[in-house]
Amino acid sequence: MNWKEIYASGSTIFGGAVSGGLDSCTVTHWLHQNGVEVHCFTVDLGQPDEENLQAVADRMLACGASKATIVPGKELLASAGLKVLQAQARYEGGYWNTTGIARPVTVKAILDTLSNDDINVLFHGATGRGNDQVRFQLTSNMLQPDLDVYAPWRDQEFLDKFPGRQQMIEYCELNNLPIRPARESRYSTDANFLGLTHEAGDLEDVSISPDFVEPGMGVWPWDAPDKPEYVSVYWDRGVPKSINGVEMDLISIFEEANIIAGKNGVGIGTHVVENRFVGIKSRGIYESPAMELLGRSWEYVLQFVLDRRAREFYTNLSNVISTQIYQGYWLDSATTSALAALSPLASMVTGTIQVKLYKGNIFFDSIDDSIEKMPSS
Repeated sequence: MNWKEIYASGSTIFGGAVSGGLDSCTVTHWLHQNGVEVHCFTVDLGQPDEENLQAVADRMLACGASKATIVPGKELLASAGLKVLQAQARYEGGYWNTTGIARPVTVKAILDTLSNDDINVLFHGATGRGNDQVRFQLTSNMLQPDLDVYAPWRDQEFLDKFPGRQQMIEYCELNNLPIRPARESRYSTDANFLGLTHEAGDLEDVSISPDFVEPGMGVWPWDAPDKPEYVSVYWDRGVPKSINGVEMDLISIFEEANIIAGKNGVGIGTHVVENRFVGIKSRGIYESPAMELLGRSWEYVLQFVLDRRAREFYTNLSNVISTQIYQGYWLDSATTSALAALSPLASMVTGTIQVKLYKGNIFFDSIDDSIEKMPSS
């Protein structure tokens, strides 16, 4: 459905899920110029590449939005991130699904606000070549079936006006919109406190080493300290409760794990050429320090508490959940059923595990005697 059809149906206010980047600025201004009242929503997911979210709201107001709101989302993301950890939900063996899980969290947070503002149209800037358009659409349909979702990159009028990023940059410069210096960027970045992804641009040339990527959540492994660091994580029935003996809430656990793992090059620079849901391959350089540290410590504990058949069942559930998240089916009944089946296995993870971090690697060090170990003979 194009914007004119939605507008003609009586929906004159469009709510946007925006990050403040090139697409957000272009779509917001273009809709505003066409007479649409635009309300922009940016969800606070602890984005490591965005120090001041209010600056995003200010950019959107400068692009023509009549309202720009920062929506809290860190607690939702932490809760969802824990489930990703518990399921070891890596897509195709390498990527921790940090963007895949962030999209349903984003939509959920925004829809709660949209309903309060009596807005029944949600737009986003996800392109037609990526997974996010599917994730936004499916999550919106599952949570609020009567909501209209406007995807500019599926609107022929928008495509005729903006065939690519170059035309969008020129449009923003012509209209003095406050975009970042996109011409100088060699790749695009998307981030939340669970992880950061680098894609597109020069990364699409697989003959080029990804070493030019600048890590945002730590350092490359070869730049990490020459001395190993020991880290202990206490798990209580599947939930991390403390790091190095210091009790914290879940958000703080992720934040502290990001700092410790990131400075040791752990979870930095994971290289994956993945199969997108839309049928094309994509090269990504991923950062997920906390997910890697916590996920590996979880995996080590699992080796002690699951027997052969439970482990096989767990692996099958993990594969299902990982693919479901990646393809946008986080709220689908297959995902919720798999998570429910996984819950009793996750609750067995209790105990303190100590690991050693060294230049991007995580080595097992020790585990406390209180953990329920399987017999060795």
